[in-house]
Amino acid sequence: MFSRKTTRPERVQTMANRSNDPGFSVLGADLVLRGALHAEADLHVDGTIEGDVVCKSLVQGEGSTITGSISAQSVRLAGTVEGPVEAAHVVILRSATLRGDVRYDALTVEQGAHVEGHFARRDGAGSPGLALIG
Repeated sequence: MFSRKTTRPERVQTMANRSNDPGFSVLGADLVLRGALHAEADLHVDGTIEGDVVCKSLVQGEGSTITGSISAQSVRLAGTVEGPVEAAHVVILRSATLRGDVRYDALTVEQGAHVEGHFARRDGAGSPGLALIG
C-alpha cells in the first residue's frame, strides 16, 4: 500500500553535474527586479531590472528595460538600457534604445538603433572592432 521511493544513483549524479554548469536563466516579462543582479549563467531578460547586472552573457528582449550598468562577456540589446555597458562583444539591435557609454572589444550596431553615449574600445585602440549593420 505504501511504498518508499528511492533516489537512483544516476539521477543524483546528473543533478550534481548540473550544479557545476550554471546554464541559462530567464527573467520573464512580468518580473521587476530592484537591486543588483549577479549571475554565473547566461541571462535572458524580458522584464525590468533597476540595478546593475553582471553575468556571463546577456540577451535582452525588446520589451525589457535595464536601468543600471551592464558587465558581461557578450551583450545583445533589443530593449531599453539606461547606464553604461562593458563587454567583449556588444550587439545593439535596431529595436534598442541605449543611453550610456559602451566599452567593448567588438561592437555591432544595427541601423535604426537609438544610442546616446560614447563608444570606447577596452584596449584603447581605434575603431577596427566596430561594425555598422544596415
